[in-house]
Amino acid sequence: MAQFFVVHPENPQARLLKQAGQLLADGGLVAVPTDSSYAVVARLDDKTAAEALRRLRGLDDRHHLTLLCRDLAEIGHFARVDNRQYRFLKMATPGPWTFILEATREVPRRVSHPSRKTIGIRVPDHRVTLALLEAAGSPLMSTTLIPDGEDDPMNDAQAIFDRYANQLSAVIDGGACPRQPTTVIDLTGEAPEIIRRGQGDLSALGLD
Repeated sequence: MAQFFVVHPENPQARLLKQAGQLLADGGLVAVPTDSSYAVVARLDDKTAAEALRRLRGLDDRHHLTLLCRDLAEIGHFARVDNRQYRFLKMATPGPWTFILEATREVPRRVSHPSRKTIGIRVPDHRVTLALLEAAGSPLMSTTLIPDGEDDPMNDAQAIFDRYANQLSAVIDGGACPRQPTTVIDLTGEAPEIIRRGQGDLSALGLD
């Protein structure tokens, strides 16, 4: 049965997030609010948790899992970033964007795309998410919490708990968040390519 943590959206209690971080360290899945919608997260180095993450969402191994990072410097450890990409990322992070980049060897194969060797990666602009990343002490693999067979992500913590209490280790209630997934932007080509439109104003990035 999942634990239910109610945290302040602007000043989340470190004690509660430390507990959630320990559940992740123990191999659990945690639902957390972000600047786009609720996401389910797990430790990057946990193969069993990655498989559980895909089962919960009904995803195959060709679907990009997203790596949540604390800052731009951390992105550079897990993705190959040239000067052009770096300037774009510096302008766009943090924010509700997921970027497709070439993965480095630090990224386990189970997280990157099996044929393209790319990774979805982002820096969220949400204090609860960032505080959980700090508590975990490392980036986390994640996926938008869209129920299998449905189109819309979930954004209500109690509804998530009611539906997934037996599949998650914890649900973090940081209040409602937008009910849109991130906008996905592929940066591996000559110019940024919008793969999925979601949360965020593309004109702010000069793309719309």
